[in-house]
Amino acid sequence: MSKTIQAIRGMNDCLPSQTNIWQMVESVLRRVASNYGFAEIRMPIVESTALFKRSIGEVTDIVEKEMYTFDDRNGDSLTLRPEGTACCVRAGNQHGLLYNQEQRLWYMGPMFRHERPQKGRYRQFHQFGLESFGIATPDIDAEIIMLTSRLWRELGINEFVTLELNSLGSNEERATYRDALVAFLTEKEDQLDDDSKRRMHTNPLRVLDSKSEKVQAALVGAPKLSDYFEAESLEHFEGVCQRLDAAGIDYVINDKLVRGLDYYNRTVFEWVTDSLGSQGTICAGGRYDGLVEQLGGKATPAFGFALGIERLVLMLTSLDKIQNLRPQVDAYVIMMGEGVDITANALAEQWRDEISEVRIQCHCGGGNMKKQMKRADKSGAQVALIIGEDELTKQAVTVKYLRGQHQQQSVAFDQVPALLANLI
Repeated sequence: MSKTIQAIRGMNDCLPSQTNIWQMVESVLRRVASNYGFAEIRMPIVESTALFKRSIGEVTDIVEKEMYTFDDRNGDSLTLRPEGTACCVRAGNQHGLLYNQEQRLWYMGPMFRHERPQKGRYRQFHQFGLESFGIATPDIDAEIIMLTSRLWRELGINEFVTLELNSLGSNEERATYRDALVAFLTEKEDQLDDDSKRRMHTNPLRVLDSKSEKVQAALVGAPKLSDYFEAESLEHFEGVCQRLDAAGIDYVINDKLVRGLDYYNRTVFEWVTDSLGSQGTICAGGRYDGLVEQLGGKATPAFGFALGIERLVLMLTSLDKIQNLRPQVDAYVIMMGEGVDITANALAEQWRDEISEVRIQCHCGGGNMKKQMKRADKSGAQVALIIGEDELTKQAVTVKYLRGQHQQQSVAFDQVPALLANLI
């Protein structure tokens, strides 16, 4: 016997028992994004490697260690996308969607990073991302954060997440602060771990969000970025906070919440939870006014976020928030008797024509009543529609309820769509 081929490590199958959960989450994401006026954009999974080197940076862990990069037959370097924002900006630039325009876009799909697989974090993972372009004012920052808050309410997890908020100021303000921070870290260098010592010279702001307790202790008394803000940055951040306050959205100011890339500026935010074990981020975003120009377009203000769908599904499952999901099948048609299946299948097609939303599965493969009822129950259907020779004579189906306490009944063929409508 030949060896069974397995899925690649960190690239998981989503089985039929799980897909209804994913479909529910995805439908909420689509609906809420649409309610705020965002339109879907779909980008290729494979992009030019140069796109991510220019956007993420050649000296980052993602580019150096985690990207799936290969040369195609023409010798071009291609990469499976590790994130969606750069792809969205590339598409916007290429198709003339961004300069002197306002765009509200969302996307959803697989991303790829070669890192150590762990629960809720895989090498092929799925992200939902949302980006706005052409609006520089704090109202769009606040509105998108409000949108994320609505997502948690729709999914029933709002009490298990906390919004952390910060401002990175302008590039000029951050450069001045960077010098002060490096001077502070240099004095504390003997108290830093190796990773922070490296970042101190390449990306000092990332030292601020180190998970090391030793490093965090060394950061006590470090200069604050907000102390270097001028009036415009202060006013922008205050505008965001005022709008969130007015909408009743609670938040925590976290002055150690940073981004490692220079194109980020002003508002940054994360939604964090401790419902996945140690505190984890389920959604992160911010303003990135410098990225469009960095990727060859005209300077364009932008704001967006991304969330990992696997971690969201894991959180919903662990909190037992997956309830009352619609089954894959609403009604299961059982057929008994010689030649009955021909008429029964034709009837099922008529019912599907009349109520297209209903999910009707017809039994195939023959078998006695016991076997067919077992299949009907396993399908998850709410009712079994039994059609035999007697039913054909009476022009009525026997309805047996498979869930709940309901009496079996006989329903005329032309009344079945009305019955099915009550199931969905």
